[in-house]
Amino acid sequence: MPTFKPTTNDSAVQSADSNENSAQTGRLIINADDWGRDRETTDRTLDCTGRGAVSSVSAMVFMEDSERAAAIARDHGIDAGLHLNFTSSFSAPGTSSQLLDHQKRVSQYLRRHRFSQIMFHPGLMNSFEYVLTAQRDEFVRLYGHEPERIDGHHHMHLCGNVLFGGLLPSGIIVRRNFSFEHGEKSFGNRCYRQIIDMVLNKRYRLTDFFFSIQPLVRLDRLERIINLSGHSVVEVETHPQDPAEHSFLTGEGIDNLVGNYVIASRYDVDPS
Repeated sequence: MPTFKPTTNDSAVQSADSNENSAQTGRLIINADDWGRDRETTDRTLDCTGRGAVSSVSAMVFMEDSERAAAIARDHGIDAGLHLNFTSSFSAPGTSSQLLDHQKRVSQYLRRHRFSQIMFHPGLMNSFEYVLTAQRDEFVRLYGHEPERIDGHHHMHLCGNVLFGGLLPSGIIVRRNFSFEHGEKSFGNRCYRQIIDMVLNKRYRLTDFFFSIQPLVRLDRLERIINLSGHSVVEVETHPQDPAEHSFLTGEGIDNLVGNYVIASRYDVDPS
C-alpha cells in the first residue's frame, strides 16, 4: 500500500516540484461530498463543478434536495456516486416510517461509542441491509443506473456491519481510508487502517491515496498531495457548503495550488 510521507529536504521538494513539468501519469480527483443534502450544499457544489474545480460528487438520497440535485446532475453530466448515510436523519418529505426507524437504530448504535464503527453487530444485520438497499434503490430511481462508486457520510461505509456483512457489491469503486503523513496517527491506528484497506483492495477498486482538503492553511501539505497525482491516483475530499472551501475552490486558491496539473473531469481510478 502506498505510504504518504512529507518531504524532508530541498532535493526531495525539487524532485516533487519537477513533476509539474512532466506528463501527469496519475489522476487528481477532487470530489465533493453531501450533494443533495440541502439546496445550499447543492448550489455551492454546482458553482465548483461548473468552474472545473470539482471532478465529481457523492450524492445523498432521501434528503431534502436529493430530487433536484439528481436532475441537475443528469442535465449537467455531473459524475455522481452514492454517499451512504447511516448517521444523519433522512429529511426528504414522504420518507417511509419503516426506513426512518431502521436508520434510527443504526445511527444510535454507530454514534454510541467511537469503537462501534469497527464492531460487527449481528442484531442489526437486517437494519443495515435494509437502509443500504433502500439507498441503492433510490439512487437508481433518481440517477437511472446503479451506483458505480460508493462512499459514506462520516465514512460509515467502512463500518463493520457493512464491510464484514458483505453489503457492498464487489468490483465497484469504494472510498479507502484517509491517507496520513508519517507520524500523524498512532501505530495501532495506522495498522488498523492498512488492514481495512487490504480487505477493500481484494474486493473493490480503490484510489492510491485519499485526503481531506482541510486544513486549507497547510498549503505545503496540499502541494505534496497534488504532487502525488503526477504518478498516482489521488482523491481529495471537499465540502463546498463550507464557506472557506467554497471560496478556495471558486477563487484563485485552487488554480495556484494545482498549477500545471489537471483536475480530472470525472471520478475514475484508471488514469489511462
